[in-house]
Amino acid sequence: MSRALESLLPAQLPTKLQDVDPNILGLAVISLSACALAWKSYSSRRSRPMPPSPPTNHWFYGHKVAQNSNLPFLQIEEWIKEYGPIITLRDGTEKYVVIGGQQALFDIMERQGALLADRPPRISITELLTGGVSIGFTNGPRLRLMRRAMHTHLQPKAVGTYAPLQMEHVRGTIIGLLDEPMKYQSHARTYAASVVLKVAYGKSMPTSASGPEVQKIERSLAMTRNALRPGAYLVDYALFSWLKYMPWYGRELRQTHETDTKLFVGHLENVRNKLIDSDAGPSFSRHLFENESSYGMSRKEMAFLAGSFYAAGSETSAIGACQIMMTAALHPEIQARVQAEIDTVVGRDRVPTFDDEYSLPLVRAFVQEVHRWRPIAAMGEFCCPHCLSHYTTDDVIWNGYCIPKGTTVWGNHWSASRDPEVWADADKFDINRWLTEDGAFRTDLNDMRHIAFGFGRRICPGQHLAQRSLLINAIVILWAFRISLDPAKYSKDALRNPVESPEVDSFAYMRRIPTNTPAFSYVFEPRIEPGRLREMMKDYPYA
Repeated sequence: MSRALESLLPAQLPTKLQDVDPNILGLAVISLSACALAWKSYSSRRSRPMPPSPPTNHWFYGHKVAQNSNLPFLQIEEWIKEYGPIITLRDGTEKYVVIGGQQALFDIMERQGALLADRPPRISITELLTGGVSIGFTNGPRLRLMRRAMHTHLQPKAVGTYAPLQMEHVRGTIIGLLDEPMKYQSHARTYAASVVLKVAYGKSMPTSASGPEVQKIERSLAMTRNALRPGAYLVDYALFSWLKYMPWYGRELRQTHETDTKLFVGHLENVRNKLIDSDAGPSFSRHLFENESSYGMSRKEMAFLAGSFYAAGSETSAIGACQIMMTAALHPEIQARVQAEIDTVVGRDRVPTFDDEYSLPLVRAFVQEVHRWRPIAAMGEFCCPHCLSHYTTDDVIWNGYCIPKGTTVWGNHWSASRDPEVWADADKFDINRWLTEDGAFRTDLNDMRHIAFGFGRRICPGQHLAQRSLLINAIVILWAFRISLDPAKYSKDALRNPVESPEVDSFAYMRRIPTNTPAFSYVFEPRIEPGRLREMMKDYPYA
């Protein structure tokens, strides 16, 4: 042995374990343990494949063609049926996982939810469009802080305080349907916009879904939907991330962020001024100001969090209300059955309220089956910021497969709502799925009720408010009107079997959000003499 090497060794090597320096021994044990864990994780990933992948339909884009089709969730459903409840797809060079089995969704998204709480890194959205302050796209401590604020204000007991507000705007919907029945989509949008903005800011505006403030927010949502399309912006690819430093790149994204900031901060400051003048009603913004020291958020964070109410609640509530009217018209026998229950419990001498909810199991089952039969966010895509893709922060193991760390994961609502292991004859609209043998609403299906509102730690915090909005709309609209397809617009064959008819597009609201152009031609037949119905709605909600 060379003298140089000998000089580095201790004069006498330890001959017994107790002679070894404890500090050195501890470091060695820690190092070996870390190496063992790293090797175990690496070997585990190598020994477990990613979920199976269908053949790509484009050599370069991978499975992107399916995403651009008219009803892409139908293609995903076919792949899920053939390859199993979770599959791997490719967008360019990026692989992502789609989960379409209901048990797989709960096992992965719920039970391992801590590993899928993040959103994928999308510079176009998280930095350029939202400035990193949107709850729908932020991660880590800021997400936890924002969710705590929303959950505190939107827990089931707290949202009950908004029942008079929701009933007040249902009254507007009924009057609107009496006056202009073919503007039913506009009435649904006005209800949704009015409620969420009142909850956010304590304001009674807008009186119309076409109001200027609502239009500004909807333009921002349209920009977000566009940015979410795979490949919409080069900056989202690692090779081109440097583009974010170019002031000319993504100018429309930056301008939208500036507009949103001005709008949301302005609304928030209006609430603050009303608090100073003791003229502020209950609202989420007021809650933020009254707990400002507890939450420790900046004004911009508070402004965007309050502004997220519109994105999180308006479109989903409007679509849900339109789905309820559509489904009632397409299933007249079930509509009649539900209305018979309402007549028995409520009668025709008063307008239903939230107090009737638990006495109307058929209505509750009807609303839940609408969610399942025609889910609002079929692909788990953007309808509200809580129905977006997830991102794994560590390897996720399920049923012999590995979803590697750093993988984008989508929960597919459409396939899960048609999982043959859970739903028999899934294409059939059947409210009996949600009822016990004695006709009570099933409470053993609670886990299946919230699929429409997202998963795990990204589940929509406004789900309770949204569910109550859909329920009160269903109860009061079906109490007031019999809804049917207009016989002057549809053939006899279509009227006889509308769900199967090519004249009737039951996927209409899964293709687009409600606009001022009606998707269907309905007849709204008042079930109470119109003059009396109008008079009854004047005093609603009851003091």
